[in-house]
Amino acid sequence: MAESLPTADQVLDCTGMQCPLPVIKTAQAIKSISAGQVLELLATDPGVDPDMRAWTGRTGNDLLDVRKDGDVFHVLIRRVK
Repeated sequence: MAESLPTADQVLDCTGMQCPLPVIKTAQAIKSISAGQVLELLATDPGVDPDMRAWTGRTGNDLLDVRKDGDVFHVLIRRVK
């Protein structure tokens, strides 16, 4: 059985936005939640998957999940510090 994913503490809707806006908005939004909390990013830009992998690697935040539901990517990120 798959491990259940945490519920997002905050949802950031970036649907319809193109790179680099989802990355910029995520960087701003992650600062508004506490360490240990989870941000869910909703985006339609297919570049969001590699962008978020690179961004979380650079910032040290945890990329918990990237899944696609229809045209929308759901990205779960846990703030580390």
